[in-house]
Amino acid sequence: MSWFPIIALAIITFGFAVIALRMEKRGWTLFAAVMVFGLAGYATQGDPALPAAPKQASVEAAQSGEAMVEARRALFGNERPPANYLITSDAFARKGQFETAASALRKGVSDNPGDAEGWLALANALVEHTNGELTPAALYAYGRADAAAPDHPGTPYFLGIAFLRSGQPGQARRIWADMVEDAPADAPWREEMAVRLERLDAMLAQSGVQGPPAQSEPTE
Repeated sequence: MSWFPIIALAIITFGFAVIALRMEKRGWTLFAAVMVFGLAGYATQGDPALPAAPKQASVEAAQSGEAMVEARRALFGNERPPANYLITSDAFARKGQFETAASALRKGVSDNPGDAEGWLALANALVEHTNGELTPAALYAYGRADAAAPDHPGTPYFLGIAFLRSGQPGQARRIWADMVEDAPADAPWREEMAVRLERLDAMLAQSGVQGPPAQSEPTE
């Protein structure tokens, strides 16, 4: 088993709590300690070869759904209240019922094709439903979310996480690098995201993983 996706997700989760959820500095140490404790517990007791316990999987799915919804809403903030179909789908996602949430979202975005948050919620629900697999349907939904709100950080942020979870850290790095480079100088999240990108680069260097190679200049 590769530890890279687990460690990467832990670091990115911490970064998201600081950036998007605006966790106060006094809570950083406790939050980091909880994450380290969880990783240590998995290192000593976890065994991916063991069959999953349905009840435990259900609890973990609900926790994942709750975190996903809260993170997305934190990024969209109070710009506008979510549509009714989003409220309904979020209720299912919070319970870990991602397939049902995705069904509600498909109907919602069909009626509201310009709703960036709806497309992003659908993409996230599809990724969660497949346990982190980045399917063509999820990629399509991320694309529609980005087209509906090209300057919003939500799509590249969650797409980067999806690539990390699917074992493609180089793609995640490319997306986040473009995200930082294209961000307005006064974007409130730009500086902190740049710091997270540097840490991801350091982690990639330590693990020996390289991002997509830069295109070479054409020769004469």
